[in-house]
Amino acid sequence: MATYHVSIEERVYTSYDESLLVGIADVAVTHRASVEPRITAVTTPKPVKVPMPEEVTERFLEVRLTQTGEVVCVIELLSPKNKRTGKGRVAYERKRQKILASQTSLVAVDLLRGGKPMPVIGEADGVYRVLVSRGYQRSEAELYAFGLKDALPAIRIPLRPGEAEPEINLQVILDDVYDRARFDLVIDYAQPLRPALSAEGMTWMKALGVENSGN
Repeated sequence: MATYHVSIEERVYTSYDESLLVGIADVAVTHRASVEPRITAVTTPKPVKVPMPEEVTERFLEVRLTQTGEVVCVIELLSPKNKRTGKGRVAYERKRQKILASQTSLVAVDLLRGGKPMPVIGEADGVYRVLVSRGYQRSEAELYAFGLKDALPAIRIPLRPGEAEPEINLQVILDDVYDRARFDLVIDYAQPLRPALSAEGMTWMKALGVENSGN
C-alpha cells in the first residue's frame, strides 16, 4: 500500500452581503427657455446600506501520495456560502466540476439544512448528505442521506483502485470535536433556527431538553 499524507488547503475569495442593496435613482437634465423662478421640492436623503466586501477563506483536506504529491482525494465540508446563490456557490461549483472531471476522488459533507443542495441524479430524500465519488468509478457515486434524528454515517475514504479504504465515523468525529471545543458553552441554543424546524422536529428537540424559539 502506498504512503499517504493529508494536507490542509484553502480557497479564498471576496464575497458581498447580497441582502444589502442600494437603490440608484435615474437622473434627467433638461433645459427650459423660461427664466421664471420656480419652487422646487427639497429632497430628503434616505438611510441606506451598501454591500460590504468580505474575504472568505474556506479550508478543505487533500489526501496526497507522499512520494509524488499527487492528489488522490479531496474532502470538503460545505459552508453556508457554498449553498447560497452567489460567489461562494460559484467558486465551490467550479472547484467541484474540476474535481469530477479528473481522476481525483471527492468526499463532500453537507451538514446544513438551509440552502440549495448540490445536484445529483437519483433519489436523495435526506436533509443532510455525504457524497463519496471515486475518481475511477465516475459517474457512479455513493450518497449518504439522513435526517436530524439520525446518527452521522461511517464512510470510507477513497484511495487508489484496489487499495483498502480507511473508514471514518463522522458521528464519533463530530462528538469528539464538540466536546474538545466545549461548544456546549459556546453555542446559544436559544437563538432562532434558520430555517425553522418542523413541528415534529421541535417536539423531538424539546424532548432532548433543548429550548429554542423555532422562528
